[in-house]
Amino acid sequence: MESSSSRSFFRNIRSRELSGFRVRKRPYISDAASDIIEIGAVTVEHCGDETPPLAISFCKNIKNSHILAVSDEDGYVSLFDTRRKFSCSASHQENAEKAKVCDWVAHHNAVFDVRWIKEDAQILTASGDQTVKVWDVQEMKCIAALMGHTGSVKSIYSHPTNPDIIVSGSRDGSFALWDLRCNSNSRSVQGELCLGSTAVVKGAHLPSRAKRIRRGKAASMSITSVLYLKDEVSIATAGAVDSVLKFWDSRNLKSVVTQTCPHPQSTEKERRLHGISSLSQDLNGVFLSAACMDNRIYLYNLLQLEKGPLRSFSGCRIESFYVKSAISPDATHIISGSSDGNAYIWQVNKPHEDPFALKSHDGEVTAVDWCPFEDGQMATCSDDFTVRMWNTQNSICSSTGFPSSNRRRVMAIPSVECRKLMVNEPSCPKEDPDSWFPSNEVLPQNNSSYSIIMPKISTPEGQKKRFFSGSELNEAFEKTPEATVKSPSSVLNPPSSTKRTIRDYFHTAS
Repeated sequence: MESSSSRSFFRNIRSRELSGFRVRKRPYISDAASDIIEIGAVTVEHCGDETPPLAISFCKNIKNSHILAVSDEDGYVSLFDTRRKFSCSASHQENAEKAKVCDWVAHHNAVFDVRWIKEDAQILTASGDQTVKVWDVQEMKCIAALMGHTGSVKSIYSHPTNPDIIVSGSRDGSFALWDLRCNSNSRSVQGELCLGSTAVVKGAHLPSRAKRIRRGKAASMSITSVLYLKDEVSIATAGAVDSVLKFWDSRNLKSVVTQTCPHPQSTEKERRLHGISSLSQDLNGVFLSAACMDNRIYLYNLLQLEKGPLRSFSGCRIESFYVKSAISPDATHIISGSSDGNAYIWQVNKPHEDPFALKSHDGEVTAVDWCPFEDGQMATCSDDFTVRMWNTQNSICSSTGFPSSNRRRVMAIPSVECRKLMVNEPSCPKEDPDSWFPSNEVLPQNNSSYSIIMPKISTPEGQKKRFFSGSELNEAFEKTPEATVKSPSSVLNPPSSTKRTIRDYFHTAS
């Protein structure tokens, strides 16, 4: 089966036409208020009682990408079909009844994070009951309970290629690794299979000078977000104690490999004033965004961590650790919740411009997510008990567009010319080869008037390597000599040798 990540980069390749039609350009979010519309809103409630949603996540498989998972404060997980036609005259409760696929009680406590794994066949839930649970979506049945944390589990993430490996971060100040393939004979009171962690790092974000943690100080050392990076080796963590991001080698968790923060020259006391509420990474795994409690979103290049953040985005209010942000899969936009009741969207290559505001919620906007396969579609949730879906209007297209929209069409070479090339005969085309391409896509002229200009045809792997080349994003993040040495291929495809450390992927700041 074709992986979802490869499909996401090249899902429009099939749109390339041999008959000369233009490739449909992807919608681009501009500053015009009419560019983004609310396509629907649903109320999160159970048995007639409304409850605030805490986490949302679109399916990661292209077939199910319209399904949105929502977890809430009452411990439920609900699945909604975002392709349902929402009526403007209907109430949010009526829309919820129409769009809801199913729901079930996942925990008897708040569910702070939810993630799809294994081609959307299973869901991970992180809860205030100090456990992570693995759910069979079809059966709505708990497959395993991951137990060992001594505080609320705030964040979970799966290995980029092996969904049996999970990393979780907890309010107890630790993050843990889990392997779902481990055998266990232990059962919970409810009869659920209980698994222990394979590795734990305690006090991952304690201040360097802290000698002891007093009772009641658990919140100050909380791990708020964890990411398993695309190199399949590295783990990124962030906490409530400060704005420092730490990076760990999952093969040797004895000490942090490298770390970075928005203001490296600031004192430890100054850094402790602002924690990180969430982390996110793009589909390539090259860029990482961090939502900070100083009301800014910081963007890092994982290949140049020693330089600190490349961009910062302001305009939202992040006054609680429930407010999250997310970078789009193609790394062109960032969306964030806000404590002022709006959600905000920035263009990555225009960080100094005011963000576009999504104004419909009546409470603090908390979790946000991008649909990985529906271009321009996103979801937001709020303390007003609603989840809202947004989309760019189909008529809005950009002349610059996303990097993936700048593609040259593959054109068929006339069969007569192909035969001449096969037998090494000189070709004398009757028409100008440039006429095979639209006027705005004329290929460079060759010195020989008899040669046929062949269009460049490459494999999806080759396209993936050139994903950022020539785009506005690449111009904004100009490569340095250090970045050239540390090419993205070394991050995305680490060597099999276990002797090589994470320092081969990330340059430790001096």
